[in-house]
Amino acid sequence: MDSPVIHDNTGHSRTPEAYEDTGGIRDTGGVEGNRSPLQPLAPPEVLAENIPEELRRRPQWVVWKYEKRDEVGKPTKVPYIAGGVGRASSTDSRTWGTFDEAVQALLATPGRYDGVGFVFSSGDPFAGVDLDNCRDPETGKLEEWAAEIVASLDGYAEASPSGTGVHIIVRGKAPNKKRGDVEAYSSERYFTMTGRPL
Repeated sequence: MDSPVIHDNTGHSRTPEAYEDTGGIRDTGGVEGNRSPLQPLAPPEVLAENIPEELRRRPQWVVWKYEKRDEVGKPTKVPYIAGGVGRASSTDSRTWGTFDEAVQALLATPGRYDGVGFVFSSGDPFAGVDLDNCRDPETGKLEEWAAEIVASLDGYAEASPSGTGVHIIVRGKAPNKKRGDVEAYSSERYFTMTGRPL
């Protein structure tokens, strides 16, 4: 499978020119310092080029942004309805939209959202595998155990927003379980999509 892409939080318009001016680098400061450091992101127009068409054509997309649950907690990636009002739910398809709606919501309100996401559903043939703490964000080098998983699954794999993890999407079903730094699921969850393929 190919790859997906995402957003920027600089407050600039999300045009190719804006990305050229900033070098495609996202502002890592964020509102009140709530955001985690994020890695370089591809320009918005690359979203459609990188994200696999079989994912893009499914109406299972949301936008998301970082929010803190409490003063000391780690920022959480909260899904929102693309082009709508309120939070999205990974278990309620009425809160999902099309890929185009998600991208438009991202572009229409610079700084409001941090990216787009794909929701896994029991009605689709996809499963996601999330590998945490396995990638050097500077060099892109993977831990040996993670590299073995990526190679064995042979699906679409990309870096996570922080650059320290990897998301893999394959055809198949998963048990919706987490074990150590590995989590796998095929329904009632969503993946943030960065468009930075391995």
